[in-house]
Amino acid sequence: MTLFLIAMLVIIVLVLMEVPVAFAFGIGAVFFAYTTGNDISFLIPHGFKTASGFALIAMPLFIFAGLLMAEGGISERLLNFVNSFVGRIKGGLGAVTVLTCALFGAISGSSSAAIAAVGQIMIPRMVQEGYPPGHATALVACSSVLALLIPPSIPMIVFSIAGGISVGAAFLSTIIPGIMLAIIYCVLNVWFLRKDTNIKVDPPLPFKQAAKGVVKSGYNAWFALLMPVIILGAIYSGIATPTEAAAIAVIYSIPVGLFIYKGMSIKSLGSVTVRAVTMTGSIMAVLFFLFIMSRAMILEQVPRDLANALLQISENKYVLLLLINLLLLVIGMIIDDISGSVLAAIIFLPVINALGIDPVHFAAVVGVNLGLGNISPPCAPMLYMAGGVSKLSLDRYISPTMKFILLGHLPMVFIVTFIPEISLYLPKLLMGYGG
Repeated sequence: MTLFLIAMLVIIVLVLMEVPVAFAFGIGAVFFAYTTGNDISFLIPHGFKTASGFALIAMPLFIFAGLLMAEGGISERLLNFVNSFVGRIKGGLGAVTVLTCALFGAISGSSSAAIAAVGQIMIPRMVQEGYPPGHATALVACSSVLALLIPPSIPMIVFSIAGGISVGAAFLSTIIPGIMLAIIYCVLNVWFLRKDTNIKVDPPLPFKQAAKGVVKSGYNAWFALLMPVIILGAIYSGIATPTEAAAIAVIYSIPVGLFIYKGMSIKSLGSVTVRAVTMTGSIMAVLFFLFIMSRAMILEQVPRDLANALLQISENKYVLLLLINLLLLVIGMIIDDISGSVLAAIIFLPVINALGIDPVHFAAVVGVNLGLGNISPPCAPMLYMAGGVSKLSLDRYISPTMKFILLGHLPMVFIVTFIPEISLYLPKLLMGYGG
């Protein structure tokens, strides 16, 4: 247990020193294996075997699909469709941003992809319409984590694989929390801007004209809107596994981007492919070392010892859930959501099982909490990525970010943690999940 804590400290220090996350986990995994006397040549095949599992193939495919969406014009048409509904009310453009991030999550499952695709379009558009630049940046950063909650979510895929639970049930567990959080962000956005006189709002249209605009934008976005229906419909109807649905998303995105929306050329398709391979390679390197470390931890019975240590603090499951939430928040602040999902499954699921808490409920807790960590300083990877898109310094957008966090995301963490039925309702209804 002591050596595990030292290994985690080494990883945290290396990450804070801006050592690439894959190398940080690699050094930590090798250190832990060596100091505990485990044969690294025995652990490496386990890492390869787990990382090459069929279910995990969904991750690079969804990453590829998300990049294809951004390049092919699919994300822009989603934006225009949502804008036709709420774009002509004060704060409506912010609501468009939130809802489009949620729709984008229903296709790509990646927060970083949502920021890249939606942020690059919406931040300049919001600023042009009079939104404070810091508010626009904060809204994109906070909304991007909806991609962790609206399936298919890449972090939920790796959490399910690492924890040995149903991917479909984990997907369903985060849908209601994701929708609730999207609504909360929309309401907060309007409330924060209610007294801002600089925001430009187009006058409302007569009903017939507005309806025509909705129909027109819906027609233009038809192929974009059909994509999440195909993906999620295939998964939950049992026609396809999440991995097969991810492959369908890629096959669907390419002709739509090339020939229907014409936002992508053969040359740009090549560059998107290279970016997807590069992003996938960096993530797979992290997962490979995490799987090695997880195997060494199991051999050394670290999860059992950690469960016993936490149970000695208190046997009250609500107290322990608060403590675990705090630890998840710290993990989310330091590392990306995908790596954090694997760590959460490895470290905390034994504790959760000992407390008699449903692991699918815990999947939703992990999704909401890691999302909070990804936008919470000091590290806040998604927050800084949004700042990179808007080219603002942290002091310009930290205040509105903290307002969204304290009034929106943090209360959602407590709601999901202490009201299990919110996350378990859909798995029970649609899959007959019994816990």
